[in-house]
Amino acid sequence: MRAVVQDRLGGPEVLRVAEVPRPRPLPTEVLVRVHAAGVNPVDWKTRAGGGMAGVLGDPPFVLGWDVSGVVEEVGFGVTTLAPGDEVYGMPWFPREAGGYAEYVTAPARQFARKPASLTHVQAAAVPLAALTAWQILTDTADVSPGQRVLVHAAAGGVGHFAVQFARHLGAEVAGTARTARHAWLAGLGAAQVVDWTGERFEDAVKDADLVVDLIGDHDDTSRRSLRTLKKGGLLVAVPAGVSAELHEAAEEAGVRTSAFLVEPDGHALSRIARLIDTEAVEVAVEDTFPLAEAAAAHARGEQGRTRGKLVLEVTG
Repeated sequence: MRAVVQDRLGGPEVLRVAEVPRPRPLPTEVLVRVHAAGVNPVDWKTRAGGGMAGVLGDPPFVLGWDVSGVVEEVGFGVTTLAPGDEVYGMPWFPREAGGYAEYVTAPARQFARKPASLTHVQAAAVPLAALTAWQILTDTADVSPGQRVLVHAAAGGVGHFAVQFARHLGAEVAGTARTARHAWLAGLGAAQVVDWTGERFEDAVKDADLVVDLIGDHDDTSRRSLRTLKKGGLLVAVPAGVSAELHEAAEEAGVRTSAFLVEPDGHALSRIARLIDTEAVEVAVEDTFPLAEAAAAHARGEQGRTRGKLVLEVTG
């Protein structure tokens, strides 16, 4: 099968298409023919030696954790899926899943039936970003109606799902994004959007119960976010985690912090699919690229100006 492999760490140019062995499903696993694969910041960070490179080990490896496709074969013991089922998922994260390829294998329960209203390209934009937002809001923070949530990088892949999920859960949502994205985010449910390039968000947003920090170290975002929280509020720091200094500053401010790493969750993906199919949640795809142009997709993503997600079209 075709796959995008890398033999060394580095820039987008290290990605190349090669022929590799097609995997076979073990018991409880399914073989999925990949129609589309989502591209995430963790992909290009890992490619360069950050992200999950420490988990994957030294190259060669195949990147990609977001996939949408069709079940080709099932292993012994699989009862939830059958050949021909259209599925989407985030298999194996943070271990190697090999999503930038024509086929992947993974435990059946790490997949869910894809939203019927979405194409495979749209569905491939969902799993990692939506699961990150969903697990933060429901499992880590237990957001409830009437609370106030601030989402940084609200127009990005995780951010645009976090805005919609928080609104669905009954929270009042504020976000940070460039002015060009404000009207769109308001349509998704954000009651307040701050252009971080022209205004200090900590001056504009107060008394938040939760900050979903999808930026991290840039411009001291995490530490500044502490000032937006009410006493006892929670900062979830996604890309950078919680340093000893940030934890100490939070304690002094009377607020809480939590690091976060998303987990595969087919059950949650089923719930998310229902929200999408009832039009409660919108999926934004900024652009698509052929599998052979994965390097171009990475270069585009690293510019940090994407609305929603970038997706690789793998199989017709």
